[in-house]
Amino acid sequence: ITSHLFGYYGHYYCHSINIKACIRQTVYEIMQQEIRPLLAVDIIEQLHRQFALLSGGRGKDGAPIITFPEYSGFNDLPDDDFLNVVTYLTSIPSMDAASIGFIVIIDRRRDKWSSVKASLARIAGAFPGNLQLVLVLRPSRLIQRTIADIGIRLHRDDFKMKVPIVMLNSLSDLQGYIDKGQLTCELGGNLEYCHSQWIHHRTAIENFALTVKTTAHMLQKFGTDLAETELPNDVQCTKDLLASHSEKHSKLKDELKLAMKQGTTLLSCIRDQANKSESHKLNPDETENLTTVERLLAQLDETENAFEQFWSRHHLKLEQCLQLRHFEQDFREVKVSLDGSMEALAGLSDTGDGAAHVEQLLKDLKALEDKTQVKPDHILKAQLHALHGDQLIQSNHYAVDSIRPKCVELRRICDDFSNEAKKKLGILSKSLEIQRGIEKWCESGVYLLASQALDKCQSQEGAESALQDIENFMEMAEKLELDTILSILLADVQEMFEKRHVSLKRLSAKQTRPVQPVAPRPESSPKRPTPKSPRPASTGELHYQAYTKLLTNECLNILNPNILHIMTELIETERLYVEELQSIMEGYAAALDNSELSHLIPPGLDNKKEVLFGNLSEIYEFHNRYNTFLELENCIEKPELVGTCFLKRKEELQIYEKYCQNKPRSEALWRQCGDSLFFQECQKRLDHKLSLDAYLLKPVQRITKYQLMLKEMLKCSKNSEGTVELEEALATMLDIIKSVNDSMHQIAITGFEGNLSELGKLLMQGSFNIWTDHKKVHSKVKDLARFKPMQRHLFLYNKILLFCKKREETSDGHEKSPSYSFKHSLKMSAVGITENVKGDNKKFEVWYNGREEVYIVQVGLPFPFHCSGSHFSQSADVSRLGSLTAFKQPYLLLLKCHNTPPVPKKRESPHSGNTSLYNVPSPVLTGCHVETMKMKHHHMSEISSTGTSLLCRGRISDQEKTYMPICKRHNIYYIGLTETVKMQICV
Repeated sequence: ITSHLFGYYGHYYCHSINIKACIRQTVYEIMQQEIRPLLAVDIIEQLHRQFALLSGGRGKDGAPIITFPEYSGFNDLPDDDFLNVVTYLTSIPSMDAASIGFIVIIDRRRDKWSSVKASLARIAGAFPGNLQLVLVLRPSRLIQRTIADIGIRLHRDDFKMKVPIVMLNSLSDLQGYIDKGQLTCELGGNLEYCHSQWIHHRTAIENFALTVKTTAHMLQKFGTDLAETELPNDVQCTKDLLASHSEKHSKLKDELKLAMKQGTTLLSCIRDQANKSESHKLNPDETENLTTVERLLAQLDETENAFEQFWSRHHLKLEQCLQLRHFEQDFREVKVSLDGSMEALAGLSDTGDGAAHVEQLLKDLKALEDKTQVKPDHILKAQLHALHGDQLIQSNHYAVDSIRPKCVELRRICDDFSNEAKKKLGILSKSLEIQRGIEKWCESGVYLLASQALDKCQSQEGAESALQDIENFMEMAEKLELDTILSILLADVQEMFEKRHVSLKRLSAKQTRPVQPVAPRPESSPKRPTPKSPRPASTGELHYQAYTKLLTNECLNILNPNILHIMTELIETERLYVEELQSIMEGYAAALDNSELSHLIPPGLDNKKEVLFGNLSEIYEFHNRYNTFLELENCIEKPELVGTCFLKRKEELQIYEKYCQNKPRSEALWRQCGDSLFFQECQKRLDHKLSLDAYLLKPVQRITKYQLMLKEMLKCSKNSEGTVELEEALATMLDIIKSVNDSMHQIAITGFEGNLSELGKLLMQGSFNIWTDHKKVHSKVKDLARFKPMQRHLFLYNKILLFCKKREETSDGHEKSPSYSFKHSLKMSAVGITENVKGDNKKFEVWYNGREEVYIVQVGLPFPFHCSGSHFSQSADVSRLGSLTAFKQPYLLLLKCHNTPPVPKKRESPHSGNTSLYNVPSPVLTGCHVETMKMKHHHMSEISSTGTSLLCRGRISDQEKTYMPICKRHNIYYIGLTETVKMQICV
C-alpha cells in the first residue's frame, strides 16, 4: 500500500522506509481481513442463535475448542448458515493454533441419536478446518444411549472421518480429555464465557481493523496525489497547491486521531474485563485479541509520527517553492525596470549639436541616475532583490542552482548601468568642453573678422599683416582635430575666413579699391536692432550677421528634435514590421507545405491556410513590392514628404480591411490548433519568443500605429511645409480605420435577406435608444411605445437604413463578440429627418412615408450620426428636412427644387408645438434635395425668409452680399453655411 504512497519523495525522505514498514505490518495484522471473506457483522443473526461457539478454551496441546451446544433446531439449520458460522469460527484463531487442529465438542445429552447422527454428518461434510478430535456427549436417556451405541458402531464408516470420534457418557468423561479450566460452566468447567459479550468484542475489533484499513487507503491516495503533482511555475498556483495539500493533511491527521481514539477505547474494554477480579484470567483468544489491538495502536502511533516528519519536509519544500516563485516574479519585474533604464541610458546621445544641447544631455543623465538610485523599482530594488536571493541560498533552499544565476545577473546589470553611466558622463563632459571651445573659437573668429581695420589694408604692409592674422587663426582650426560632426559647426566660419583670405591676398598684391572703415568689436552679440537711426552695415557686421543667422538655424534644429525622433521610430518600426511579416510567411505559411513537418500538422488545419493567415501574403507583397521602408527612409531629411507617401498608397492600404474581417475566423482556428507540435516546432526554428497569434496581430496594430505617428508629426509641424499633406494623410488613415471598424460590425449582421454589398457604402453605424410612434398602431400601444425605448443598432447606407438588435455572444469561453439581428429597414428615398424633438438636442426624428412611421432616436451628442453632412446628403433624397446642425467642416448648402414654390401661409410647427424656428413663413418645396459645396472662408450674420425667396445677408470671401435665389431657371436656392446657421424648411 505505501510503496506507492511515499515513493515520490523517498529519495530525500529517509524515514519513509520506516513508514512503509509500519503500515505494511499494520495492515497485515488487521485480523487477516484481506484473506477472510466473512465478518461478524455479516452473520450477526446466525451467531446470535448460538448453535456453535468458540469459547476460547484449548486442548492439552493448545488445540482450539469449538463447542456445539444443545440446540433444538439444529437439524433445521440451512446448510449455508451452518457453513458460514463454522467457517468464521475456524478463521478466528491464529494460524499456529489452527495448524494443530480443532477439537469439536458435541453436546447432545438431552437429544436423540438422530440429532447426533445429523451433527456428525454435517461436521464430516462441511467442517472447513483441520480436525484433531471429535467428542460427543451421547443422549442420557437409556433407550437413546443404547441406540446411539449401536448406531455409532454401524455408521462410523459412513461419516468418513479421519479423526477419532469418542462417545462420552458424562461430563466427568469429558474432563478426562479436556482440562476443566478450558471448559465452560455448561460443560462442568470454570471458564467464563458470555456469548453476547464475545460477539460485541468481535465486531468492535473488526470495526477497528476496518478503520485502520481505511486510514491506510487514505495515506495511499494522499501519497499518490503528491507523487503525481509537479511543482507549479507561478505564484498563485503554488499558493493553491500549498493550501490544498495543507487541507488534505489536516483531514488525514483527524482520521488518524479518530482511529487512535477508537483503538484506545477498545483496548480499555478488553483490559477492564481482565481486571474485574483478581482470579479472572483472559483465555488464549482474548489474550491474542488484546495483543493485536495493542500492536495496532503502537504501529498507528509510529505511523503518525513518521507521517508528521514526512509532512514537515514536504510542507517546507512547498514553502520554498512559493518563495522561489515570488523571487522569480520579482526578478522579472526588476529585470524589466532595469532594461528600461538601460534603454533610456542608451537613448542618450554621447555628443550634442552644441554646448546647450550637451548641457541638457548631462541634466538628463543626472536625472536618470537619481531616478534609478532613489526609486525602489530600479537599481536599489535590484540590489535588495539580489540580497534576498543570497538569504534564500543561505537558508539551504533546494533551488540554489536557479537562484544564484539570477542574483549574478541582477548585480551584473547594475554594474553595467553604473559603468555605462560613468562612461557616458565622461564623454559628455569632454564633449561639453570641446563644444565650448568651438563656440569660443567661432566667436573669436567673428570678432577678428569684424575688428580688422580694412583701411590699413590699402597698403601692402597692412594687407599682408591682416592676411597673416587670418592664416594664423585658420591654423588653430586644424590643430583642433575635431570629428566630422563638430567640424560642420566650423565650416561656415572657415568659409568666411577663406573668402577674407582670398580678398586679402588680392589686396596685398594690388591696392586699387578704397575700403570703408570697420566698427569696433561689439561687447556682446546683438540681440535686437538699435532703435537709433539706421546706418549702413560694414563688411565685418555683415559676416557677423551671417554667422548669427547660421547659429540661429542650427539652434532651431536642435531645439526641435521631435520630428527626427518620430521619423526614426517610423522607419525603424516599418523595417522590423516587414521583417516580421517575412518571417511569418517563410517560417509558418511556407512550412505548411513542407513534407518534413506534415506529420506534425493537426487535422483541423487541413486546407485552412487562408483562414489562419487571411490575406497576410498580400500585405507582405504590398510592403515588399513598393519598398515602403525605403520610401520612408528617403523622407528622413524631408519629413514634409511623409504625408505624400501615405497619400500615394491609400488605395493599396485598403487591403488591411480584408485582413481585419478575417481576423475572428483566424483567432477561432488558432484556439483549436494553437497548442499543436507543428507551431511549437516552427516557433523553435524561428527562435521567436512569442507564439504565432501574437505576430498575426501585428497588421492590426500597424494600421492603427500609422495614424498615431501622423498625429504626432502634425503636432510638431504646425504651419510648416507639408502640413496640408500630413492632414490629408491622417484623414485618409482615419477613414481606413473607420472603414475597417464598420466592416467588422457589418459582417456580424444576421437575418438580412438582401445583399449588403448592393446597399452602397456604409456611412455610419452605432447604437441608439429608439421610441416608435406609428399612425396605424392602437392608441394604447402607441402611448406605451412612446415611453418605452428600444435599444437598436443602426446602419446607414446610401440607399437604406437598417435597424438591428445587438446581441452579445460568447464563443468557447473567450471574449464576447457582438452580432446584430436584423429587425427592419427604411429606404432613404422616403426618409425624413427632424432634429431637436421638443427642444432636446440629443433627440431627433426619423419618419417614413409621410409620418406613417416615426422613430425618435436619442444619441449622446447633438449631431445624430457623428458624421459629416455630406454623408447624409449622399444617402437621402430629402422629402422632409428638419434643422441641420454644424458639420465638422464648413459647407455651403444649396437647395435644388424641381418647381418654383408658391408662397406658404404662416403655420405652427407640427412637431414642437411652437412656430417655425425663426417665426417666419417657410416656403413650400417639393421634390427637393440638398447639395453641398465646401467653402474655405465664410461668416454668416443673418438669415431671413421673404415670400418664396430665401434671402441671406452676410460676408463670404470678405464681400458683403445679399443672397437671392441662385438660379431660378433650375430652382436652386441658397440655404446657409452649416457651421454657423440653423434653419427649418417644411414641405
